Amino acid sequence: MNALSSTRLPEDWSAAPGALAGRVVIVTGATGGLGGETAKAVVRAGATVVITGRKVRALEKRYDELVALGGSEPVIHPLDLESATPADYAALAEGIEGEFGRLDGIVHAAAHFNELTPIAMHKPDDWLRAMQVNVSAPFALTQACMPLLTRADDSAVVFVLDDPELLSRAHWGGYGVSKAAVERMAAVLHAENGRGPMRVHTLLPMPMRTALRRAAYYGENTLERPLPTAAADAIVYLLSGAGADARGAVLDLRPTH
Repeated sequence: MNALSSTRLPEDWSAAPGALAGRVVIVTGATGGLGGETAKAVVRAGATVVITGRKVRALEKRYDELVALGGSEPVIHPLDLESATPADYAALAEGIEGEFGRLDGIVHAAAHFNELTPIAMHKPDDWLRAMQVNVSAPFALTQACMPLLTRADDSAVVFVLDDPELLSRAHWGGYGVSKAAVERMAAVLHAENGRGPMRVHTLLPMPMRTALRRAAYYGENTLERPLPTAAADAIVYLLSGAGADARGAVLDLRPTH
């Protein structure tokens, strides 16, 4: 049984330049494929983006790309989701409150996936790493930021899912289990915040040209897949006021045919 209903992106919607004007948004995994495109889309839509990741040099490169777009100056906050403690997440929330006095969105774009492997051969430390990065870290970051998010007039938390039909098959291991847990976590969080200012969203992207896709589908020519640009634009929709119509649902971007 699915915990969340499914919805589609309105056909007439497009990411307008000022859709997120004045908002402050955290994007995790900002040095990755989806996270990087999301950070760019958020800046183009007028928001100030706080980019997190574990590699400082990669964050600095992404920072330069974002500055070149000409929007609000982005903020770098290095954060290793595998080893971060509750104090680290509290420090991030306190830093944002001190600098901006507000937070309007979180996009949980970071993900850990190592390889397809049967459970009998799954390395326990890799299983724990998938649970930490994909489930526990989004919980801890969201919880630390909820006082700011619920203080906003309208805020959004976006969790990224993966195809549930594929992930329940053999060899998807800790990654598959973690993504199922993310969907259930989003359902619980929505049940607890269905009427307040903080909206809960989940996104189910189409197959995209990312490093994770290359690792999982090594027989596929990933270059034939589109860049995560359309998925990033859909995240802007969820972060904006227009996304209220998709509250508590899975925004399914997969092709209908």
